[in-house]
Amino acid sequence: MNIGGFQRFSLIDYPGKICAIVFTQGCNFRCPYCHNPELVDPKRYSRPIAEEEIIEFLANRRGKLDAVEITGGEPTLQLDLIDFMSELKKLSYLVKLDSNGSKPEILSEAIEREIVDYIAMDVKAPLERYREITGSRVDPAKIEHSIELIMSSGLDYEFRTTVVKSQLGKRDILEIGRLIRGSKRYILQKFVPVKVLDKKFLDEVFFYTDDELEYLRDAVKGYVVECEVR
Repeated sequence: MNIGGFQRFSLIDYPGKICAIVFTQGCNFRCPYCHNPELVDPKRYSRPIAEEEIIEFLANRRGKLDAVEITGGEPTLQLDLIDFMSELKKLSYLVKLDSNGSKPEILSEAIEREIVDYIAMDVKAPLERYREITGSRVDPAKIEHSIELIMSSGLDYEFRTTVVKSQLGKRDILEIGRLIRGSKRYILQKFVPVKVLDKKFLDEVFFYTDDELEYLRDAVKGYVVECEVR
């Protein structure tokens, strides 16, 4: 595992649980508004944290922490992700995996081996706009497959979209709603222009106001069981 960061305590990242967060280095997307550029751009990488240090810490925190979230970057690019998740389960932790959905085969393996308890998938755009928005050559069919896998998994999950005003409008959000129709939870994430991959996205023109986000939420909530702005 190439681990670029570790947060020892969080009350907000795994619903209803106290968790630690592991941040992996590397991503196959280049979303310009990305708020973790130090995990995406190799030029900004810090020295990786030894996996053994994290496992040792977590072993000593059993009973005080409930869960571990693995995020990034894109965790499913890590060749030993499945092994790492298995180690967390051996320590009796709940495991939350954040993913962009580009590798459904990894999600499928984690689900089948019962080493993941919660999946949060970023749905970046309507399928036809995926390559444009992510700056990548992702196969949209893999994104759709991941959505189907997650919704049929029986696990707790959420889909979420970072809503950047210059990139996604009401029509796009409604199209995403149709794509994930019937899902249990959809989060509209407010874009906060503080730290980004592309500095031009620091301009305030690119973010929605709270009122505008509430309007988008109301427009899309008919497609999903629960929709909220975060």
